[in-house]
Amino acid sequence: MSSRPKQSMSELKLRRLLEHNQRLREDLGRPRIRVSEASASLIRYCKTTTDHLVPSVWGPIGKNEDPYAPQTRAGCCTVQ
Repeated sequence: MSSRPKQSMSELKLRRLLEHNQRLREDLGRPRIRVSEASASLIRYCKTTTDHLVPSVWGPIGKNEDPYAPQTRAGCCTVQ
């Protein structure tokens, strides 16, 4: 009776090892690029993509171009 739990424990360990091995194989199959290529791509993106939250770098922008500016409602009535 004591050999049964040991057998199921070893089966559990084997299953975990096989799952871990499968995950490692999937990681190995992922496409990779060099760090220098990734860095160059990131630098190129940062230089060409304007960030409206950093006006010191990109300069002030108009209210109509700013996606973070509060939206004004046209045609709204005011009660006086």
